[in-house]
Amino acid sequence: MILLKTANRTLRIVYTVLVLILILLGLASRTYSNNLYPFLAENAGDALWAMMVYFGFRFLLIRKGIGTAIVASLLFSFAIEFSQLYQGDWINQIRGTLPGALVLGHGFIFVDLIRYTVGIFIGAFIDRVTFVQYFRNGD
Repeated sequence: MILLKTANRTLRIVYTVLVLILILLGLASRTYSNNLYPFLAENAGDALWAMMVYFGFRFLLIRKGIGTAIVASLLFSFAIEFSQLYQGDWINQIRGTLPGALVLGHGFIFVDLIRYTVGIFIGAFIDRVTFVQYFRNGD
């Protein structure tokens, strides 16, 4: 039991660091998009955002499985994207701020749903083959 609590605490630290790294990478992908290959410039930011959401849910739902985090991340990301179909004045004022734009986006783009899905599944794959396996095996 104590070993499990220690592993969960360590995983929470790992997930926090990953969220921070993904935020920085996502911001960098927007800031330096002119220096990236066009495919990466168009897609990396949204995939990284969704991967950050995934690791955020892994932090919050540490005792739940990867599948739960995938579903929660997909629901959250898709809800944010579909919320962009609503263009009320009050929410557009929030979207007009930097934090609001980063979290809520501006307009619905179908391809973002694909980008989110890819980012979440890449995050889950990384999670499964590295962190979860490492802590499950006690290596």
